[in-house]
Amino acid sequence: MNAFSRRGACPALSAPMQTGDGLLVRLNPVAGGLSPKSLIGLGESALRHGNGIMEVTARGSLQIRGLTAESARLLAMEVDALGIAVRTGVPVETGPLAGLDPQEIADPRPLAERIRAAIEEAGLAQRLGPKVSVVVDGGGQLAMDAVTADVRLAAMRTGARTQWQVAVTDDGQTAMLLVMAEQDAACDIAIAILRMIAEKGRDAHARDLTERQLRSLASWRSFAPPSVLPDISPARGEIAPSSRFSPISAEEELAVKLPISPLAGEMSGRTEGSVQDRLPLKLSESTPSPIGLFPLNGSAIALGIGLPFGSMPAQKLIGLTQYALTLGVTEIRLAPGRALLLLGLSQAACLSLQKTAATVGVVTDAADPRTRIAACPGAPACASGRIATRDIAEIIATENRDLLDSSLTLHISGCAKGCARPGPAALTLVGGENGAGLVVDGTAKALPAGYRPGYDAAHGIGRIAAAIRSARHPGETAAACLARLGAAGITEIYRQE
Repeated sequence: MNAFSRRGACPALSAPMQTGDGLLVRLNPVAGGLSPKSLIGLGESALRHGNGIMEVTARGSLQIRGLTAESARLLAMEVDALGIAVRTGVPVETGPLAGLDPQEIADPRPLAERIRAAIEEAGLAQRLGPKVSVVVDGGGQLAMDAVTADVRLAAMRTGARTQWQVAVTDDGQTAMLLVMAEQDAACDIAIAILRMIAEKGRDAHARDLTERQLRSLASWRSFAPPSVLPDISPARGEIAPSSRFSPISAEEELAVKLPISPLAGEMSGRTEGSVQDRLPLKLSESTPSPIGLFPLNGSAIALGIGLPFGSMPAQKLIGLTQYALTLGVTEIRLAPGRALLLLGLSQAACLSLQKTAATVGVVTDAADPRTRIAACPGAPACASGRIATRDIAEIIATENRDLLDSSLTLHISGCAKGCARPGPAALTLVGGENGAGLVVDGTAKALPAGYRPGYDAAHGIGRIAAAIRSARHPGETAAACLARLGAAGITEIYRQE
């Protein structure tokens, strides 16, 4: 199976991935952002070589779709000619305002660069799976809580010092805190975690680490010199015994894998001891929206705008970027949440650009219901799509704004692959042979409990919205009301004519 067809791979510029609408490539600029002229150039390349659709993903990557093997090669040459250096290897991600945010606890970029260099030096990129990643979060206005990663490092202020929480994580809501460490030690521990994962094979993630391995990591003391961090045993893939680690009992030697999943409770402040004594670190309940105005260091301002469902015709994006250039924008950063952050604008210019962006369908309001919907290209853009996902999404967003509050997520998938949202959603519509199936509190891969014709799917969601309006208690969220009505009841409402 080659790089063009392997599912689950990351479709880098050098290894496009086959999708239902041709090959797809994903770009992450080394510099963290793009100049306006570079983004315009990429849009023109997307028009020449792809299907003219540009996307920003939930993790803040840029995607170009509809390529062929030959046009993907030509696109790569043009990206190089534009002088855009793109990241390769294990993703080590920082926030979209890293180094610019006055509310940031610490600039995460130096630590992220050290981790990238250490990964390269250790040869881990070739041994880890394509979905293994690291997040280095300096805090601030756009924290990275919603971005999933195997290793999460978060800056914390302890008195006059800045330390880093080092955690392993399975999703974007709960991370298992291992230790608080200074920057040098935090880097070494992150690499130790990645080495442990690599020893388990290219399909492994942090959730596959055993309790013995996690306890070895958790027993590392933040004041220990980084040079004494023990190496990984090539045979066992674990940190070798050291006087700086607590003894491991025979019972723990035989312990089963510790599930790294959401548990009740708050973060433990301890930096050593059994992992069973260590409660998970609960991340922020609400994800900060990247849409709006954000004050930066000095008197600068960043304007955040969202692409509707993460997608926009390249021609529209080119036109908007050209207008932003006349207003003085100097850099455009990609942001998690399918958004763009435009830097270098005055407040007056930001407001002018917001108005113009709204006229071409760009999301300029954090409360826009389209931000609560994940929708893949669907039919007819994607050959795998069985339903017109984006058309359905637009109707639902227009007619059922109150359903899509901050508590509820809707996923509309053209097929059972669920490309737009791999994780579960409160409601999922999935295209299939029987029409648009409904999955309650699950993923597109789950067996739908009820169907209705694809052309009428928006009406089915409208019926659910009407039921929630009727049954909702004062102050109750849409998600809480949905849970109270129950999956069977919701499915029956969806199926009704």
